[in-house]
Amino acid sequence: MANEPTPAAAPDAGAPAFQIEKLYVKDLSLEVPNAPQVFTQPASPELEVQLRNEAKQFAEGLYEVVVTATVTARAEGKTVFLAEASQGGIFSVRNVPQEDLEPLLGIGCPTILYPYLREVISDVVTRAGFPPVVLQAVSFEQAYVQQRQQQAAGGPRAGAAN
Repeated sequence: MANEPTPAAAPDAGAPAFQIEKLYVKDLSLEVPNAPQVFTQPASPELEVQLRNEAKQFAEGLYEVVVTATVTARAEGKTVFLAEASQGGIFSVRNVPQEDLEPLLGIGCPTILYPYLREVISDVVTRAGFPPVVLQAVSFEQAYVQQRQQQAAGGPRAGAAN
């Protein structure tokens, strides 16, 4: 009995499997179009934040999911800075039913990537000489449900994730 494999040592080949293969910054951009004058103005800028995510399969059982944030700061009608970052991840997904795959790629994976994206945005804005921008928490589940409701109501059709 001591030589029998344990369930952990002999995984079921047909069992659903999910694994993070790689996390990386796919794209990063920062613009400070009105420097150096912008640093002498006391006005605190208004921030506009746009988020989007997408997922695509690129090999058997491998998916790339990318969450992108665009942060635009404006004061007195001028752009203070524009920061955009795309945080990517490669995820191995095997034996997951199709009805579970879209929520996994549209909710689960972006939820994993978002804290890394928040850190990248905060770091790049700080390195540009501004106070850190801390992106608010996001419910990717709520965004996913809203997207599905829009599609059901006849809105534009999207892929695995928005």
